[in-house]
Amino acid sequence: MTARNHALFWSAAFAGFLAFVYVFKAVLLPFVLGIAIAYLLNPLVNTLGRAKISRGPAAILITALFFAFVATFLAVLTPLLYKQSLQLADDLPGYFDAIIVFIEPYSQQALTLLGQENGTDLKSIIGGHVGTAASMGKHILQSVAAGGQAVFGALSVIVFTPIVTYFMMKEWAHITEWTEGLLPEHSKKTILGLLKQIDQKLSGFVRGQISVAVILGLAYAIVLTLVGLKYGFLIGLLSGLLSIIPMVGSTVGLLVSVTVAWFQAGDLIFVAIVAGIFFLGQIIEGNILSPKIVGDSVGLHPLWIFFALLAGGSLFGILGMLLAVPVAAVAGVLLAFAIAQYKLSPYYSGVKKSSKPKKSKKPHKRKKPKSAKKKSA
Repeated sequence: MTARNHALFWSAAFAGFLAFVYVFKAVLLPFVLGIAIAYLLNPLVNTLGRAKISRGPAAILITALFFAFVATFLAVLTPLLYKQSLQLADDLPGYFDAIIVFIEPYSQQALTLLGQENGTDLKSIIGGHVGTAASMGKHILQSVAAGGQAVFGALSVIVFTPIVTYFMMKEWAHITEWTEGLLPEHSKKTILGLLKQIDQKLSGFVRGQISVAVILGLAYAIVLTLVGLKYGFLIGLLSGLLSIIPMVGSTVGLLVSVTVAWFQAGDLIFVAIVAGIFFLGQIIEGNILSPKIVGDSVGLHPLWIFFALLAGGSLFGILGMLLAVPVAAVAGVLLAFAIAQYKLSPYYSGVKKSSKPKKSKKPHKRKKPKSAKKKSA
């Protein structure tokens, strides 16, 4: 196959993948989530397999323990998070009014310098919309909690995700062997090398960065609650969730928590304590958690992850965000491979490779030196 045919084939395969996701996006979430969890937990099944436990019982045991832990975690935390979310939606207009009162004199001075003394009042421009937005957000949250479609979607995830996880972990070795058998023989070695690189990046990110995010989220939530910050548990967990993208979670959490701390107490010491929690968390993440758990194997730039999550979320919602990181890892590895091939090609070097094989040169025979004439006596 020529390079053009290769490009057409893989472009058509990627287009088919996008079309498949678009058509079946309403039912794919439990399957994608189950495959992701199976990928996350498969090393534990392999460890039990080395301990002479077959894959079937090992998969059942690990699946049961994992989902029991998740169910307990959600049962304990969901009521608290729901309550704090509704409280934040009620208090948000008041926070906005306080911010407007604080910045309105400066905005009027800016309008005066620009020659617009009779400009529209800043509070009247935006103030009417924030209360509406907050009430809409509260209404949506309550509707999602009580809506039949949301309940059906949640039930499908609860029922089918553990089943998919179990079967994927049980049949993981057979699936990988079957997939390897489909690879074209002439490119098998190259494709397996690329798949190994993709696996290294994904395993480093999924098992590493998500572990760091969970640790940071729980730590932020507990510490912010202990110091008395309103919505501290909600802000802490959301900061940890956003820490999947390095620096983003800590930055957003710092800004939100400092703002809430100022309006809650109006005390600079309390604000400094809240800010210090996030600075300390960032130091621990950068010097202890990430080097120990993630290491240097991820190789996915935070901006690339951020773009992938936004693009996946805008295209396919939550399903797209789950698919975003694997697609980003695959695209990163393939792009690096394409750049390496480009640098080896005549397009980069400007030297056209000759298709004719070079003729082997015959070894040059050295002439024997003429023997010196014997001198006559």
